Amino acid sequence: MQQLENIVEKESQLRRGMQGRHMFMISIGGVIGTGLFLSSGYTVNQAGPGGAVLAYVIGGIIVSIVMMCLGELATAMPVAGSFKTYAQEFIGPSVGFLSAWLYWLNGAFTIGGEWIAATIIIHHYLPGVPLWAWYALFAVIYLALNVTAVGVYGESEFWFASVKVIGIVAACIVGLGAIFGLTGHAPIGAKNYVGQGGLFPHGLGAVAMALVPVCFAYSGTELIGIAAGESKDPAKSVPRAIRSTSVRTLLFYVASMIVLVGIIPWQKAGVNDSPFATIFQVAGIPYARLVMDIIVITSALSAGSSWTYASSRLLWSMALDGMAPRFLTNLSRAKVPVWSVLVTLLIGTLSLWLYQVSPNTLYLWIVSGIGLVAVVDWAIICMAQIGFRRQYVRQGGDVRDLAYRTPFYPWLPIAGVVLNLAIAVSLIFIPDQRIAIYAGVPIMVVIMVCYYLFYRPRMSRGGIGSARPGGAA
Repeated sequence: MQQLENIVEKESQLRRGMQGRHMFMISIGGVIGTGLFLSSGYTVNQAGPGGAVLAYVIGGIIVSIVMMCLGELATAMPVAGSFKTYAQEFIGPSVGFLSAWLYWLNGAFTIGGEWIAATIIIHHYLPGVPLWAWYALFAVIYLALNVTAVGVYGESEFWFASVKVIGIVAACIVGLGAIFGLTGHAPIGAKNYVGQGGLFPHGLGAVAMALVPVCFAYSGTELIGIAAGESKDPAKSVPRAIRSTSVRTLLFYVASMIVLVGIIPWQKAGVNDSPFATIFQVAGIPYARLVMDIIVITSALSAGSSWTYASSRLLWSMALDGMAPRFLTNLSRAKVPVWSVLVTLLIGTLSLWLYQVSPNTLYLWIVSGIGLVAVVDWAIICMAQIGFRRQYVRQGGDVRDLAYRTPFYPWLPIAGVVLNLAIAVSLIFIPDQRIAIYAGVPIMVVIMVCYYLFYRPRMSRGGIGSARPGGAA
């Protein structure tokens, strides 16, 4: 269809040097960050052993639904704007504008959050080095990785993400060994599963409340849609990467949770700095804390690098559509949006400054507010897939010609919309998570005010959508 070709052509200036394995690892790099290694114990503590596992299973199913919807869109239209472009074309310009700015802010602040987590751990071993020195070092590393040719970045992220995947697999193997008594100690057995209140000590209602942090933990899987814009062969690599990411992300999280709840009593899970370090310690692995800290630091840097890549490409696409300053469309000789990378890292650095100045007020409110992004954008992806399929058929397209089709259409995307919006609404009824509503709604209002004051008037005058990348930066 001509419309699909026009959309893809508009954002075709980026060099397509991304291989399928790179795309998969970028997605894994974004979704498996410090949240899994440091914060998963909170979910276990709140929902109990069975509740935590069930929450991650349900969250994984929701993610899989979203990824199947994204697979159809990204295969038909492999563009760096990803769900921003899809929402803009198949739902409405205002939804695309809101989705884009929310997700970019979320990515930029996530970069800062990963830096903070890594720096706190490093500072424990090297207290004499000032924190700003580590921040500067991380910024230089991220800048160097993200302004080189995309194939170089993809390869570096492949190995970064591989370290934490190996760490997860090793933790699961060692944990199972401890449960069955294969590590030189008495077997732990099933006492932490069925004892101390059973699988659901807080009832099934706790599972519903745990879904909010679980879905936030899964956020990052959608980065694969942005990476599709620089894929060498999107028709083949995108569906393969979509399927691999859905299955393996679910496997990593659920397998990790099954082992964690078997090793650590649920009452103590929220107290430990890193439940994964506890697994190695229980098994008697020497230098368990050091090994786990190295994995967590690598995980933080990998996740931050993935978010830098995705956020900078999204910002470039936004500038291409007039949603952001036009100078951000400039590409380097390596066909990389270098100015978008610099601005994204600048906002990441700003988040560090806010954390240092006001960690419990302004920083907390901003981070909590954009924490809504995961489920909001997932719902938008599902709605965009419905809009795309309807328009595709209406304009004479044959669904059988699509390289990847969302199964069980339209029921699967409808389920994705309903489930994600239900999770967003549930924040109102969870006191610990309610700040996301209090902070998130005003941020959305500000973004929409900017849309109606600045973007829509320019669009109505015909000054939007004609931007093209400039020369080498």
